[in-house]
Amino acid sequence: MFDALANLVVYQWFGLDPASHGGAALHFFVMDTAKIFALLVIVIYIMGLLRAMLSPEKVRDYVRGKPKWMARSSAVGLGAVTPFCSCSSVPLFIGFVEAGIPLGVTFSFLIASPMINEVAVVILLGILGWELTLMYVAAGLTVAYVGGMIMERFKPERWVESYVWQIQMGQMAQEEPDTSLAGRHRYAWNEVREIVGRLWKWVVAGIAVGALFHGYVPEGWVTEHLGGKDNWLAVPGAVLLGIPLYSNATGVIPVAEAMLGKGVAVGTTLAFMMSIAALSLPEMIILRKVIKWPALALYAGVLAIAFMLVGWGFNLFAL
Repeated sequence: MFDALANLVVYQWFGLDPASHGGAALHFFVMDTAKIFALLVIVIYIMGLLRAMLSPEKVRDYVRGKPKWMARSSAVGLGAVTPFCSCSSVPLFIGFVEAGIPLGVTFSFLIASPMINEVAVVILLGILGWELTLMYVAAGLTVAYVGGMIMERFKPERWVESYVWQIQMGQMAQEEPDTSLAGRHRYAWNEVREIVGRLWKWVVAGIAVGALFHGYVPEGWVTEHLGGKDNWLAVPGAVLLGIPLYSNATGVIPVAEAMLGKGVAVGTTLAFMMSIAALSLPEMIILRKVIKWPALALYAGVLAIAFMLVGWGFNLFAL
């Protein structure tokens, strides 16, 4: 359906040649824009209906008081199914600290939350197939779990800004949610408007970059510099390239689609996606508000090494 729409718009209405660079780029842009935004609205609405009673406070309370291994597993799982992006890092971090949740568990949540979410998973399935989706999710969950464990071994409590320990958020009375069908509909539709309103610029930017890459970057250049599994430098290069960019797991999918279409190795593509989603410079700036430079450097270093290991591993073993 989306391919037919793109054919109609690009090749019939605009009269572009399918073999031209502009035709290929515009076809990619129209098709992915229609597909991704349709999936965004549908998936966010459905998940909003199911998540009408979930809040950051309830996530915090659910993790609190559990044995450490269970708390970490819960934090990683909840991070993967909650739509909290890097802009939510500071209040979530403060809430977790106030609740007495170990910082290693908190870092596991902060890694998983921007990197994996159900919207990105559904779009990955629709665009890149179940194999890459499974690879991305499995690698992301592993990085979040192990990354939090490594952070905990360095006792990062000493690097938390002093004002964070002094904040007492308390147990504020929470308004009872409206669990009627109409109330859930209002909540779900507000979720659609809020999340799409927050993401659309980054999604369109990601689609545009993917379209330009798809239409104009020669396959020979890509194969020579990024495509080969044996090109070990391509993976750290992809991680470094993702750091100054700001997007999310949803917005980077079109770029990954274009990279794979040009022959970039799977591991290199996964490392690039993870770097943008969880290691971007804006997120580091936000986290700096609650942790000091040593903790921030450790956090960035752990993630960068983990993403490179994921990239090299998938390049080595992927078929």
